Amino acid sequence: MTNGYSITITTVSGKEAAAAISRLLVEKRLAACVQMFPVESIYSWQDKICQDNEIVLFIKSKTALFNEIKAFIKENHSYEVPQIIQVPVTDGLAEYLKWIDESVI
Repeated sequence: MTNGYSITITTVSGKEAAAAISRLLVEKRLAACVQMFPVESIYSWQDKICQDNEIVLFIKSKTALFNEIKAFIKENHSYEVPQIIQVPVTDGLAEYLKWIDESVI
């Protein structure tokens, strides 16, 4: 349908940080919705294998807002190098995409 929409994915250290970032993204109308999921991550960092509980955020928005979302996450994130990736939405329910349009700036 369109490539004007995307999901930005990031992880944060806990529920409190997840809720704070999510609420601000929605309040600032950078995101229509943010979903929060607990995950357990195993990753390499500074020559060590680490294992942590995190919260992954699915940030639903317009592709054009990615740079603003990325800057906001970097500014408000506790990690030195946070995961911030964008996944394009290649199709979707027209009414849902319209809701995104109405919910973000």
